Amino acid sequence: MKNRILRSKVVSTVSIALVLFVLGAIGYATAGIFRSAHRVSEGFTVIVELRDGLSVEHRDSLAGVLAADVMVADVAFVSKEDKLADEEFRKAFDVDIKEVLGNNPLPDSFDVTLTETAADDERLAAFVESCRAIDGVEYVACPSQLIARVHDVLGTMRLLLVIFGGAMLFISLVLLNNTVRLAIISRREQIATMKLVGATRWFIMRPLLVSSAVQGLVAGVVATLLFACMLLGINHYMPELGIGTNLPLAIIAAGAMVVGGIVLATLFTFFAVTKFVRMKSNKIYLY
Repeated sequence: MKNRILRSKVVSTVSIALVLFVLGAIGYATAGIFRSAHRVSEGFTVIVELRDGLSVEHRDSLAGVLAADVMVADVAFVSKEDKLADEEFRKAFDVDIKEVLGNNPLPDSFDVTLTETAADDERLAAFVESCRAIDGVEYVACPSQLIARVHDVLGTMRLLLVIFGGAMLFISLVLLNNTVRLAIISRREQIATMKLVGATRWFIMRPLLVSSAVQGLVAGVVATLLFACMLLGINHYMPELGIGTNLPLAIIAAGAMVVGGIVLATLFTFFAVTKFVRMKSNKIYLY
C-alpha cells in the first residue's frame, strides 16, 4: 500500500505542477496581451494646429485647456521649425520648402495623446469639436475611423481572451480536483482503518491536509521552474518578441502558481477527505 500511495503522490504532484504551469503561462500571456492592448488604445494622437502669430502666453493657456480634459493623456508642443527640421519630412520633398517659398508654411501644433476613453465615439467627436472651438486653433486632425476600428478589434480580442481564459481555468480546476480525488482514493483504506479505531474527523484530515499543502508547494515550485525555463528559452531564441522581459508580471505569475498550488491542493483535499470521512465504511471501497 505504501508503494501505491507513493506512486499516487508522485503522479498527482506532476499532474498538479503541469496544470499550474499551463495556468500560469496562459495567465502571464493574457496579462501581457491586455497590457499591450492598453498601450495601443492609449497611443492615438490628435494634431491640433495653431493659428499663426499666437503669443507664448496664449499658447500655454491653450495647452492647459487641452491637458485639463479627461480624454487627454499628454500634450506636446511641436513648433514649425521642428517640423521643417524633421528628417522624415525633408525626405518627402526634393527641395527645401523654406528656400522655395521664402518662409516656413508649416503651423505650430500640439500633439495630443488620448486616453483609453477615446473608444467612445461620441465623446471623441465632442472632444474634437471642443478643440476646434478654442480660440487660436486653426485645424484639428483626428483619425476617428482608425481609432474606432482599432478599439473594436481590441474589444473583441479582450472578450475572446476572457472566454478562453475562463474556459482554461474551469478545465484546469476540474483536472486538479480529479487529480486530488484520485490521490485521496488511493488512501481510502487508511481512512477506513482510522475510522474503525475511532479516530476523529480532524485527526484523520489533519495529516492529509498537511501532506496536500506540501504537495501543492512542491508542485508550485516545479511549475515555477518550468515557467522560468520557458521564459528564458523564449528570450534566448526569440528576443524580438519581448515576451519574457516583464519581470514584475513574471514574479506575480510565479507567486500565483506557488500559492495557487498550496491553496487548491489543500482545498480539494479537504472536500475529498470530508466526503470519505462522512461515508459509511462499507461504501468506501466502492470508489
